[in-house]
Amino acid sequence: MRPFWTAALLSTCGAAILLIVRKKDRLTTVRRAAAKGDAAAQFNLGLMYEHGHGVPRDCVEAARWYRKAAAQGYASAQYNLGVMYDLGHGVRQDSVEAARWYRLAAEQGVTSAQFSLGLIYDHGQGVPPDATAAVRWYRQAAAQGNLSAQFNLGVMYDLGHGVPRDDAEAVRWFRQAAEQGETTAQCKLGCAYSQGAGVAQDDAAAIRWYRQAADRGNAPAQASLGFMYYSGHALSQDYAEAARWYRLAAAQGNAKAQFEFGSMYFLGEGVPQDFAEAARWFRQAADQGYAPAQSRLGLMYDDGLGLPQDDAAAALWYRQAADQGDADAQFNLGFMYIFGQGVPQDDAEAVRWYRRAAEQGDAKAQFNLGFMYTFGQGVPQDYAAAVRWYRTAAEQGYVSAQYNLGVMFDLGHGVRQDSVEAARWYRLAAERGETSAQFNLGYACYQGDGVPQDYDQAVHWYLQAAGQGYAPAQASLGLMYDDGHGVPQDYAEAVRWYRKAADQGDAGAQINLSGMYERGDGVPQDYVQAHLWINLAASRASGENKIAWAASRERLARKMTAQQIAEAQRLAREWKPRDQPAAAIGRDGQWIDSAVVPITGRGPARAFAVGA
Repeated sequence: MRPFWTAALLSTCGAAILLIVRKKDRLTTVRRAAAKGDAAAQFNLGLMYEHGHGVPRDCVEAARWYRKAAAQGYASAQYNLGVMYDLGHGVRQDSVEAARWYRLAAEQGVTSAQFSLGLIYDHGQGVPPDATAAVRWYRQAAAQGNLSAQFNLGVMYDLGHGVPRDDAEAVRWFRQAAEQGETTAQCKLGCAYSQGAGVAQDDAAAIRWYRQAADRGNAPAQASLGFMYYSGHALSQDYAEAARWYRLAAAQGNAKAQFEFGSMYFLGEGVPQDFAEAARWFRQAADQGYAPAQSRLGLMYDDGLGLPQDDAAAALWYRQAADQGDADAQFNLGFMYIFGQGVPQDDAEAVRWYRRAAEQGDAKAQFNLGFMYTFGQGVPQDYAAAVRWYRTAAEQGYVSAQYNLGVMFDLGHGVRQDSVEAARWYRLAAERGETSAQFNLGYACYQGDGVPQDYDQAVHWYLQAAGQGYAPAQASLGLMYDDGHGVPQDYAEAVRWYRKAADQGDAGAQINLSGMYERGDGVPQDYVQAHLWINLAASRASGENKIAWAASRERLARKMTAQQIAEAQRLAREWKPRDQPAAAIGRDGQWIDSAVVPITGRGPARAFAVGA
């Protein structure tokens, strides 16, 4: 929003005349002269009534005497009468009448009137809006040194309002106002130097102008200095100094500074971490309609940070920010609709908000929208649309989207099946640490699917995923050691990796670990342990696997005593999986649990889950 000034009530010449009258204490003389039609005396008598100097303050009487002088063409009276109509002091407020008197004074060269006339043309008050006329009057006042007109003329050039946009011309007028001490112009000049807009980029000059304005209390300049200290841009990074400048601006009600200062409390940067204090500053900015603060306040209620946890309040603040176009709030509001937190559960409404955020380029919303299309959640299932949104997020480097896009190419969902393209996207995600992608890339290397067959590379990628606790990769790594593919054959190492996966409930690893115990490969032969692990796998299997594994369990049982079988069954009843992942969608847009295709028997399998 463009800042403008309101017209001053007293003209310079009027104030000087009034000072002389007061010193000589000649009210009677002034009144007598005014009664005889002396315009200057009428003007001064109007001033005295307006401000209560030597007479009781009476705006109606002031307006009456201004009118008498103005009717005689006394320019300062015409201007002050315009002000009275503009503000509704002593007369009924009337913008048309204000414009008429401003024009008469402006045409006589009264700079404040010229500025005020420019202002009313700019805003269309009492006259039709006319940016060109506004510029003309601002220019006349600016040429006489009126700093408010100089600043506003700079704004007109800055915005291309009533004149062609011209950064250099904007800077020229901002500089003239700034050199007269106008702090907002100083701040604008600092911004111009910082961005190299209309002048050569010069951080030192930017800092100098920002500091001049900030030292005189200009809140936007204080906030700009806070940012420069916070980011280390052109100044040595100093969180404490950033907090000092943000605090000064925030205390004046600058919403951006309130948000940034709250963020410093939120993160504990430059001030002690204090969520309650962060929430207090966020609320002040949010109450002014500052969308990022509304979004952050929603998050504070959502997570119960510094405020009581309150889903309804979170949704309310998210909505206020989302309605202003804040992408983070739109995403979070979509999330609230997915699970019915603070709002009725509504997948279609979730899609609507995800789409609004996604169309602004929010990668996590693009990913979640792709997911909704993949499974037909809140929208008709549409693999092609899913691919489009996954690709949009993936090209921004969003790891989960890169992985899911690889899956879509792998399965030929929404695109022509293409193992090479699948491997390319898996690799991009794998190199960023995405475990399912590491596992699938390892499998591609194992099979030579989309990449040259390379057991060493398969082991490399399995190790990457297994090291992060990913059970299918641990099971596959066990198989590589079991068979001596890409590593020297080592049954003990195979058992170690099988066990890691089996302990998490991976059925394929449990089957393979059972076999190791039954044969005594890498461990002492132990039918009880063998029965435990095949029993666990068979109990949760279905279809052909359940039949086959149950038959293997019965075959093994024929080798065991009743006591051994009872002990194995007891161990199976008491067994609990370790580090079992939660099945939920993450706040960051990732679905935490992937329903992977398990390793069955002794062969590896690829994770085809979407949403990892």
